[in-house]
Amino acid sequence: MSDDALDRLAATPKMLAHLVVEATDGRLDADAAAGGWSARTILAHFRDDEYLCMRVALERMLAEDVPNLRFIDGADWAPGRNRTRERTAVLLSDFALQRQASLNILASQRPADWERRGRTEGGREFSIAEFVQAWAAHDAEHLRQLETVLGETYEAVYERRMARE
Repeated sequence: MSDDALDRLAATPKMLAHLVVEATDGRLDADAAAGGWSARTILAHFRDDEYLCMRVALERMLAEDVPNLRFIDGADWAPGRNRTRERTAVLLSDFALQRQASLNILASQRPADWERRGRTEGGREFSIAEFVQAWAAHDAEHLRQLETVLGETYEAVYERRMARE
């Protein structure tokens, strides 16, 4: 298993925090262009997807032989999501906690475990190693989406914040 994907998964909570810590509630809740998600919705997706989807798939692949896995469709999730825990600090801390739990599971795997398999609803099989690569790519996709919605990159925000310290 590539440490690069695990490093990228581990870095995501910090990157999210840097991107949104200075954003006002109005900026986080502003509707994205063309019906896309607001920054707050993207944060909620990171959190909810972590514990409702990604880690569930990982746990099932570890516990079952080639389970059939269903992944949450964002378009189905967004309208009915639980909005009772959406303060920025809560979203960030919940996601960081959930991500750390996922990373702890991944860190304890034996070499053979990385080859355990799951199957999509469409019948495509993949290993845990492949799944972790896709998980990191999913993070990157939504980080780019968040940067677009907020109008600045993680690198720019990080440099600005570090220059103040």
